[in-house]
Amino acid sequence: MTKTFYILISIFFLSCEINQNRKTPDIKPNILFIIADDMGKDALNGYAEGTIKPHTPHLDAIRKSGVNFTNFWTYPTCSPTRASMITGKYGYRTDVRWANQKLNENEVLLQKYISENTNDSYATAVVGKWHISGYDTTINPETFGIDYYAGIFIGSVKDYYNWPLSEKGKQTNSKEYTTKKFTDLALNWINKQEKPWFMWLAYNAPHTPFHIPPAEMHSQGDLPPYTKDVDPTPYFMASIEAMDFQIGKLLNSISKKDRENTIIIFMGDNGTEPIVTQDPYDKNQVKRSLYQGGINMPLFVSGKGVERKGIDNNLITSTDIFATIAEIAGVDIDEINDSKSFKSLFSEKKSIRKYQYAEMKNEKNDAWTISNGTYKLLVFTDGNEEMYHLINDPYEKNNILNSSLNTVEKKTKEALEAELLRIRN
Repeated sequence: MTKTFYILISIFFLSCEINQNRKTPDIKPNILFIIADDMGKDALNGYAEGTIKPHTPHLDAIRKSGVNFTNFWTYPTCSPTRASMITGKYGYRTDVRWANQKLNENEVLLQKYISENTNDSYATAVVGKWHISGYDTTINPETFGIDYYAGIFIGSVKDYYNWPLSEKGKQTNSKEYTTKKFTDLALNWINKQEKPWFMWLAYNAPHTPFHIPPAEMHSQGDLPPYTKDVDPTPYFMASIEAMDFQIGKLLNSISKKDRENTIIIFMGDNGTEPIVTQDPYDKNQVKRSLYQGGINMPLFVSGKGVERKGIDNNLITSTDIFATIAEIAGVDIDEINDSKSFKSLFSEKKSIRKYQYAEMKNEKNDAWTISNGTYKLLVFTDGNEEMYHLINDPYEKNNILNSSLNTVEKKTKEALEAELLRIRN
């Protein structure tokens, strides 16, 4: 063999070695963020609360294949939860602390933040329930920097089969079952994308009214039209099952390549409606309250980049959705505003927060709460306070402030009060 041949062979093997060691550029994952409306832990499989559960094979599969964050706090009603996630800020900063309150149009929302910090690398959409612009239907969510919006502008519909659909700044009337329509809108948009996408899919299900889904979408049998004289639970479960059915349809309709490159985040926005609440929650401890049944919601994540499985007990707040999704999208940040990213928990065990915070303010009540994971303090502006030991008393039946506190309890209360002062000033 000639010397030239040996040189060529050496160059060939050297180039192979270099190519093997060269990193392939990371492909940005698609982000599917799904929100259920008025659905607490007592209404979903995988949680000890509640005895009647819906048939949800698709949600079960998502939860079982990823990380289930059991200490996730939202707000007691829809609007402040959504505002906190899309801004990364506590409610008192945005002045959205109750349903139907209006988010300032100058706020930088998550979708715009991602676009500005990733060189517009993501297509972004919000489909479904908006509910953070009050009753001002002149506001087009796309003016906030979202590429596409279609859904219901306010908090609920009067009829799941006859409702006002807002799309591209115009309103028409839809007579398709809302859960199906939102899924179709989301899927149609996804299929048109040529770059990584971020789909914020906010179902209004299982929020009232209790309207029967199409029969093929649920397993609750031949239900008569709902009246106040019948048990609403089967109708509530049917609505959840229809949502699960449509989530399955969505996932099965996405191409295999896209599906394998998609991370899925699923959550409930606040507690269950009192009329369908199950034990161990009292009816005054769910939606519209700062008790665990009102703010400790389902949250689980699976798919692309999620290496861990099972339960994670980190203290997570709804504001943390902002930094987490931004980091998933490639923004080099793990904390912004009141938001701390929990993306690292997809692959490792660590501690994200020492405290979690939530609040509420309407015409009748002004209150806030804080927890270190073991103790929880509630403070009301009328001077009342409550404190609970969540490990021994997870459903808040025994207010320990009704008796003398021991040394540990006193020091803990002082620490919680100091953290509240830091947060709110």
